[in-house]
Amino acid sequence: MNAPLPNATHSAVQAADLTALPLIEKWISFASVSRDSNLPLLDWTQARLEALGIECRRTYDDSGKKANLWATLPAEDGETRLGGIVLSGHTDVVPVDGQPWNTDPFAAQVIGDKLYGRGVTDMKSYGATALMMVPELLKRKLKRPVHLAFSYDEEVGCIGVRRLIADMVDQGNKPAGCIVGEPTGMQVVIAHKGKHAYKTSVRGFEAHSSLTPLGVNAVEIACEFVAHLKTMHRRLAKEGPFDPIYDVPHTTIHTGVIAGGTALNIIPRDCDVTWEIRHHHMNSPVDLFNEAKSFADSLVPAMQAVAADTGITHKLNSVLPGFATEADSEIAQLCFKCADVDASSGAGKVSFGTEAALFHQAGVPTIVCGPGHIAQAHQPNEWVTLEQLAWCERFMRRLADELCVNPS
Repeated sequence: MNAPLPNATHSAVQAADLTALPLIEKWISFASVSRDSNLPLLDWTQARLEALGIECRRTYDDSGKKANLWATLPAEDGETRLGGIVLSGHTDVVPVDGQPWNTDPFAAQVIGDKLYGRGVTDMKSYGATALMMVPELLKRKLKRPVHLAFSYDEEVGCIGVRRLIADMVDQGNKPAGCIVGEPTGMQVVIAHKGKHAYKTSVRGFEAHSSLTPLGVNAVEIACEFVAHLKTMHRRLAKEGPFDPIYDVPHTTIHTGVIAGGTALNIIPRDCDVTWEIRHHHMNSPVDLFNEAKSFADSLVPAMQAVAADTGITHKLNSVLPGFATEADSEIAQLCFKCADVDASSGAGKVSFGTEAALFHQAGVPTIVCGPGHIAQAHQPNEWVTLEQLAWCERFMRRLADELCVNPS
């Protein structure tokens, strides 16, 4: 995914060449970390759109402190609901707490050939570039509607977009396609893996650590379970099945958090393991979970032989479906053309999840294509190259050529 695009020019791009840069800088200045409100960013954005005569609609979270924004640019014939193209991105960013930044993360700064700031890659640059295009799209008149979809709480489980999509459907909007601008290096991504996230809880039995046979050590049993998950992962990495188009061609199993124990001299009663399966279409996450659960179940008889109320339970914390859009679909072909890549070699698949799966699940053919690379996301000193931003602007202008009645 970090390879340059086919036909990419490597001539130097200057900040002055980027029309969207002031809007990107403005969006970065809003510290819309997922734990906080995104309403200041939405207020500014909606005011800009409404000043251009664009109708906007919000859907809020239960607290009223976060919202999605749906804005529609009508077609020349007045159509607003049918056959449109959605340009979708999330407004929230991950925290910067404890990260060693060399710049102010919420004051975008150009240094050399890169732009630094929280969200420049994931994924405010895309949303701000789409916003930059609105006056041109209005001036040139649209053959079909264009919708801007800006969501909240993507970074904590693609939460907000679910309400946005439900409202989209309720309002009778039936877009013909959606482009989600997550960082793909401006490669056209037609699929990503699904993800099932679990918490496995081990209930042991406390005793003095000098009397280990009298206790059931929840931490040690949890570690046996984690070791089995790693064995499953190694098998998948070695034996597949493989889809070579993915950046990681096999299904993965990953342990992210282990929490248990209270003191060294107490046999721990509880331990929780948070883990995930990221799967492609050739593996069933349910089958893999059942395999892991079967191993955990095999540990329980020995636990209960010591203390009857011990055991192991599992909770499915979240599910993000995978998605796959055909490379010959209208939206994919449109994006190949705008990205100036050949469909036979330019289609990509990625392992990270996006809101694309939820649009796809709602019946909207979707691809993922945006500036920057996922390797720079969530990092201190997050950056995107100016060349990537220029490619995004070029993509948007070619999209305008395809969607507008009048030439530029």
